Amino acid sequence: MSEKRRGIVERAFEGLLVNSRFLVMLSVIFSLLGATVLFVVASYDIISATIKAWGYYMGDSSVDLHADGVSTIIGAIDLYLIAVVLLIFSFGLYELFISRIEALESMSLKDADILTIKSLDQLKDKLGKVVLMVLIVSFFQKVLHMNFSTPLEMLYLALAILALGVALYLMNKSAH
Repeated sequence: MSEKRRGIVERAFEGLLVNSRFLVMLSVIFSLLGATVLFVVASYDIISATIKAWGYYMGDSSVDLHADGVSTIIGAIDLYLIAVVLLIFSFGLYELFISRIEALESMSLKDADILTIKSLDQLKDKLGKVVLMVLIVSFFQKVLHMNFSTPLEMLYLALAILALGVALYLMNKSAH
């Protein structure tokens, strides 16, 4: 193959390879769509819990507000956190593979910092922190529905809470 022909084929292939990064747009778009759906569902859950609380305080005794209402709100917080994971993921992939987001650069540094992603490791760190918070909220939601009947079960709960506290401490220590 001649040098000229090889140069043309090589440039064409490299152009195709570089432009294949736009496939990431699929995950950006669908992550944003998923985040939107989760925000709407979580907001609906909060509105539903509010309506149940209103009914409870207006005399509807069929509603167990303390068990169902708190669990619903914690579940909604969980959905909000997962939606935030999807948003951070979308912003991060877009900035890493497509282009810098100019609108973020015009915001104040404090506001834009959480959404500015400069490396894949930074994206993993930010996602990991939010995922840990999702797990903590999910744990809290599960604990609300548990019945502890033995001292050993209470000890396990205390150890689980201690482990969560250590995880939060280490997460915050690594951030500073």
